Amino acid sequence: MSDAVLLDPVLLRDRFSQALSAMYRQEVPLYGDLLRIVADTNRAAGGADDQRLGSERHGAIRVGTAAELRLIARLFAVMGMRPVGYYDLASAGVPVHSTAFRPVRIADLDRSPFRVFTSLLRPELIADAALREEALAILAARRLGSDRLDALLARAEAEGGLPAEDAPALIAEALSLFRWHDSATVSAALYARLRAAHPLVADVVCFRGPHINHLTPRTLDIDAAQAAMRAAGMNPKAVIEGPPRRKAPILLRQTSFQALSETVRFSDAPGTHTARFGEIEQRGTALTPAGRALYDAALDRLQAERAAGRSRDEAEAISFAALPDDPDALRETGLAFFDRRTGLPLLYEDFLPVSAAGIFRSNLGSEAGENGLEAGTRAALEDAIGTRLLDEMALYAAQADGRDDFS
Repeated sequence: MSDAVLLDPVLLRDRFSQALSAMYRQEVPLYGDLLRIVADTNRAAGGADDQRLGSERHGAIRVGTAAELRLIARLFAVMGMRPVGYYDLASAGVPVHSTAFRPVRIADLDRSPFRVFTSLLRPELIADAALREEALAILAARRLGSDRLDALLARAEAEGGLPAEDAPALIAEALSLFRWHDSATVSAALYARLRAAHPLVADVVCFRGPHINHLTPRTLDIDAAQAAMRAAGMNPKAVIEGPPRRKAPILLRQTSFQALSETVRFSDAPGTHTARFGEIEQRGTALTPAGRALYDAALDRLQAERAAGRSRDEAEAISFAALPDDPDALRETGLAFFDRRTGLPLLYEDFLPVSAAGIFRSNLGSEAGENGLEAGTRAALEDAIGTRLLDEMALYAAQADGRDDFS
């Protein structure tokens, strides 16, 4: 053990998220316009002085192998981010399963709420066996990161934290890991075959690393922000993912502008690739297991009502009637998490698999199917990452009791 001064992981996470946001604004200029819209919307909603609200909320990446996922886990661990929750997107036709690396203590979330939704490709879901083997060979030959990154992570793990003097180098290495590269590692023909299997497969396999595919600021009024996006010509999703607009917001609502078609140099020819986009979110109160069961039932009812020909507004009013739209009722019925000491609602810090799949599909192109694939398992993702995934419901229950003893 050396005498190096260790950097607070929260400060490191905050510096990295700011640097990542600056890099993404350079890569996707439209994202800067989105940030301005969100800032204006939040000022209009009275949230201009909320430092946590103004912080970058989350990003998303996709990796191809267990080895790549373990490297990402080591990097985020140094930033105080742990894997929380299991999300199987196969049921929506997306061949990945995912977790969210995020801070878990409320005090840490208040200081820097940044997290990264991280998806692992499930190559066994590529139906063409020959194509699957080609994809696996490409991924096996790919190496994420550098010797310098390995050395920085090893030192941080040995020291019990990152020496402050190493912070600039680690942030630079992390940015390099998530940077967009406009040169693909495959031929145009192989890219086309992989994209035909699924656009996400092509996005994961054909490039040098897990480029950040979106960053997401938080807004207090996602309906107003989406209207502003449309007025600015950003072509947002027609429908906001998640629960309908409510007086007592719950869980997570998300929308995005359409993914960019970007010029790519394949190994043998020029072409284009579509995957990266801009997203915003509005967060509400975390629901208990009983509340989530009602929410999931409401989603099922919504699909049935829409299939029966009802308008979306009518279908939502009918389907979500069982979920009280009042904070006191949510607390008294045990449907939402509240701090037992203060009575304040706990903010939902995680994700919704149906919404994530909807955002993914809308930004992967028309080839992205909606048919269900063979389900993944939490155990398989835990085996790939080499550690257990924290249970988000257990975190909220502990926080409601004022406990931060997450092991």
